[in-house]
Amino acid sequence: MTVLTEQEFWDLVTTPELGLDPQSVSDNLKAKLSELTDEQLIAFDKFFGINMRKSFTWDLFGAAFVMAGCNDEYGFSEFRCWLISRGEAVFINALNDADSLAQCSPVYYLNEQPYPYIDEYDLIAGLLYEQRNDDELPFVPSGEQPAGKRFKDKPKFLKQSYPQLFAKYWQ
Repeated sequence: MTVLTEQEFWDLVTTPELGLDPQSVSDNLKAKLSELTDEQLIAFDKFFGINMRKSFTWDLFGAAFVMAGCNDEYGFSEFRCWLISRGEAVFINALNDADSLAQCSPVYYLNEQPYPYIDEYDLIAGLLYEQRNDDELPFVPSGEQPAGKRFKDKPKFLKQSYPQLFAKYWQ
């Protein structure tokens, strides 16, 4: 692998076992990324950032809210990391129809609650690069506000906007 392609990015980032706990998913990615060159880590980090920005939408924020009560920017970032870890097909389907995440299973549960989050999954490549080079990769924020129209958080509107997710996860 010389230049990292987008397909290789997805092969690396996609978790091999969907029901794994978040730490195991992160450890798996870290092991894979440890084998990459610095140039490949830079490319991986760029692809990750692009996909974090693509998924910075109110529609997906609403899906995270319905699935797990996500209500802050940090949690939404960790939700998008989880979404990316599910692979390209799930990611693209969710961009086109956030309610399609109801078909995404298994979802890891923490304290009997769905936990679609992976803490700092987006930082792994940058941290490995920094350990090797004593230099940081550039951080590019997703934006000031999610794209699209803000979701309405009243149950009747959530049920209309996310019927499958609402039926599966709303408590």
